[in-house]
Amino acid sequence: MQIGVEAQRAVENRRVFVVESDEVCGMALQFMLADDNETHLFADVDAALAKGQDWPPDLVLIASALLDDGPPQTAGALARIRSMAGTARVLVICDREDDARAQSALAQGAAGTLLRPPRLETVRRKVDMHLGRRVAIGIQVARAQ
Repeated sequence: MQIGVEAQRAVENRRVFVVESDEVCGMALQFMLADDNETHLFADVDAALAKGQDWPPDLVLIASALLDDGPPQTAGALARIRSMAGTARVLVICDREDDARAQSALAQGAAGTLLRPPRLETVRRKVDMHLGRRVAIGIQVARAQ
């Protein structure tokens, strides 16, 4: 069921890769984005890279924990994704904006961050913005007490 989806977006084929080792967060993001985008969920970088060879994404959301320079399979994950995805933008999923790995990824060319826990309107707005779609401006108004 598509809730709040414009007709143009329903027929548009924009591919989003969610690379997240936390199943709950990954599935939540996939659910939030599935109405407007062709969304694929991967638990590791190598699976995303394999799929991206034949089906390059328009946007990649990757968990900051997977950007570590730890084991060989994750070393240089951002560079590997950027080489596979070409012009696709990369958003880093993190717990805090001052997360060291997220800041390092931003310095290396990531387009932005996406904070946990994911909220539907925030995720859709940020993804739409990075996919080049028109985004309604949300202005919060404080209520007088």
